[in-house]
Amino acid sequence: MKFDLDQNILAQISGPEDLRELSPDQLPLLASQLREFIIDIVSTKEGHLGASLGVVELTIALHYIFNTPEDRLVWDVGHQAYGHKILTGRKEIFNTNRQLGGISGFPKRTESVFDHFGTGHSSTSISAILGMALAAKLRGEKERDHIAVIGDASIASGMAFEGLNHAGVTDANVLIVLNDNAIGIDPSVGALKKYLTNVKKGTAKDENIFECLNFNYIGPVDGHDLQALLAALGRLKEIKGPRLLHIITTKGKGLQKAEENQVAYHAPGKFDKETGKILKSGRSDLPPKYQDVFGHTIVELAWENKKIIGITPAMPTGSSLKYMMEEIPDRAFDVGIAEQHAVTLAAGMATEGLIPFCNIYSTFLQRAYDQLIHDVALQNLPVIFCLDRAGIVGQDGPTHHGVFDLAYLRCIPNLVIFSPMNEMELRDMMYTAQTGLDRPLAIRYPRGRGVNLNWRNSFNKIAIGSSEELRKGEGVAILSIGHIGNTVKEVIEELDNEQNPGHYNMRFVKPLDEKQLHYIFDRYKHIITVEDGCKTGGFGSAVLEFAATHNYKNNIEVYGIPDHFVEHGQVSELHQRAGIDPESLKNAITKTRYANP
Repeated sequence: MKFDLDQNILAQISGPEDLRELSPDQLPLLASQLREFIIDIVSTKEGHLGASLGVVELTIALHYIFNTPEDRLVWDVGHQAYGHKILTGRKEIFNTNRQLGGISGFPKRTESVFDHFGTGHSSTSISAILGMALAAKLRGEKERDHIAVIGDASIASGMAFEGLNHAGVTDANVLIVLNDNAIGIDPSVGALKKYLTNVKKGTAKDENIFECLNFNYIGPVDGHDLQALLAALGRLKEIKGPRLLHIITTKGKGLQKAEENQVAYHAPGKFDKETGKILKSGRSDLPPKYQDVFGHTIVELAWENKKIIGITPAMPTGSSLKYMMEEIPDRAFDVGIAEQHAVTLAAGMATEGLIPFCNIYSTFLQRAYDQLIHDVALQNLPVIFCLDRAGIVGQDGPTHHGVFDLAYLRCIPNLVIFSPMNEMELRDMMYTAQTGLDRPLAIRYPRGRGVNLNWRNSFNKIAIGSSEELRKGEGVAILSIGHIGNTVKEVIEELDNEQNPGHYNMRFVKPLDEKQLHYIFDRYKHIITVEDGCKTGGFGSAVLEFAATHNYKNNIEVYGIPDHFVEHGQVSELHQRAGIDPESLKNAITKTRYANP
């Protein structure tokens, strides 16, 4: 391909085969244009910014040296992969990134032959790429290469170490690129981070941990020096077996404010592409985010109760445990991307009489399911799980929607499951939990804001397994769980006076308020359950089981997330597709015609 060097180079590249026609000294200009392209799109469409800016040179070098897609390439975590997507045929549609019907914000196998493995959660790349490499070896494809790009925060996870441990005793063609930028979403933590820092400073002990694991190691290399990257990757390409390239990068590289404030610019929302200034709504009259209600409340409780401990696996900012880490640092722990460890650490603390609040995103608790059962519930230890980002989360898509928690938690003995309708119920349940609960508890709440400006209520205990009659009605009763009850409440208020549904905030999925349910089933002919979670096995299923057990014949309709993975898009768009938006719920209530028992 002949390039017109007077024109934008990136605009002339439709795939890596075009990229490889450039000379090495033309690649820095391409890097500059790629970085500018990412900034242009993300500044208006939103998305993950800092991580992809930090690997622009690496992305170009990998596709330049290796024969992708024949050589396999896995990005861990996938929010590093914007440059990869742009260079592999998705430049023209990159403005649809994370939009409903557009391309995913993460690598996705069904989207491109260049996306060899879907990566939304962290630390999966080494195991996946080793599986591909061993498959190639078994088929006799000896020349194919296999590359995993993993961040320093992700490589500290247990699963990454399991992959390293196995890969080091194979002769599979695996190249691990360790992108060392000292930060995941929040700053990296732990002993491995200290070790990598010492490597960069030249003060590490004599033995290299990766060489001890039988990897051919090169590094540290400046990850923004294209010529150094090309030389290192070219050398490693000629070596077979397990290899590791250690590169040093700056998250947010090329946008000054993103380099200066790497936490805020991980996913900054809309910003001015010229100045980098994040564009805020300017409104101060909005209810708080649920995560902040949690963060401020645990601090308030912890000052009064010295047994309270806060734990999060690498999400102190996203979960707002940062407030406790700032005010009471000796009792707040960021354990890194290690959900399994976080849960069992909390269990160990509970055996000694402490009161651990283990704050994990709903979708990430999936990674610690055995620990939840074996180490907490089986021993009936009073660990308090605060599950942020429950329900539909929006543009991060199916890897991050927290829609399975009610179903996967409900089958576990000893576990109490609570979902607050508003900020005050979240505070009250946190207060209740630390006053002598004798079993584990999961409190699940959504991403985003609550509904009350005056939310700092005085604390009140909530009786375990109790619900609340919000509105007595006739004919039809709506049973809601969690924040979506506010949508139900608004829909009911918009109905005309002839339509008179009852509304019940059930609060607990386990144990159910059976006394209230008997009353509801005796009073109403039609029952509608509403949840921001999967219908299969969730809250509605629990109500159906109750009805079957007690031989009730009422008409029951379950509204929630259908039995398929939900794509990315705005929360309101995805609620509409699932049939739990205001208009769908209004139609559901209306169509019953409020037939009286």
